[in-house]
Amino acid sequence: MKATRKPRVKICCIGSVQEAALAIELGASAVGLVSAMPSGPGPISEDLIAELAATIPPAIGSFLLTCKQDVEGIIAQQRRCRTNCIQLCDRLVSGSHRDLKSSLPGISIVQVIHVTGPESMEESLTVAPFVDAILLDSGNQSLAVKELGGTGRVHDWILSRQIREQLQIPMFLAGGLSSNNVRRAIDEVGAFGLDLCSGVRTDGKLDRGKLAAFFAAVNSVS
Repeated sequence: MKATRKPRVKICCIGSVQEAALAIELGASAVGLVSAMPSGPGPISEDLIAELAATIPPAIGSFLLTCKQDVEGIIAQQRRCRTNCIQLCDRLVSGSHRDLKSSLPGISIVQVIHVTGPESMEESLTVAPFVDAILLDSGNQSLAVKELGGTGRVHDWILSRQIREQLQIPMFLAGGLSSNNVRRAIDEVGAFGLDLCSGVRTDGKLDRGKLAAFFAAVNSVS
């Protein structure tokens, strides 16, 4: 996949109608709605996810972040929440991506790969033919309490770029992004999209100033 100079931006951990509206007003192409997770920021109830998803314009991606690993459970959750995208934050252990796609026509499937080493390249390339996008993040599934996102840590961008260059589908970059490093992320990785949560928040709340600074940095890229 070729490098993208002006990436799309997904603002994650949205917790209210007001936060969703602010993210979209300032330029977000997608918003992330976090369901129950073993750790990390931003989880909200499925009822609230459904309520927020109903307010998001069709042209904007509404991402259901799920830690579920069984296809039947994921399908049922999406039907309750009614988002137009599903972000799989962990590996599937029951059912396949093909099953998920066939059961949810028109719903985009994004698989998270937590970049921990060279094995992340193989994992990305194995999954890529069966999903709509890959999202590279900085979690760790091997911990006693899994980290499936929202760590605020930057991972190995050299490896992220190498993965992006081998993929034939869009790739999102997540993990520790902010207005201070986004230009470097664009230059070094060239991801289709950027995904962030803590880098545009103050005391857990979406911060208009930080959000505006982030989009100003992205939009300054020629």
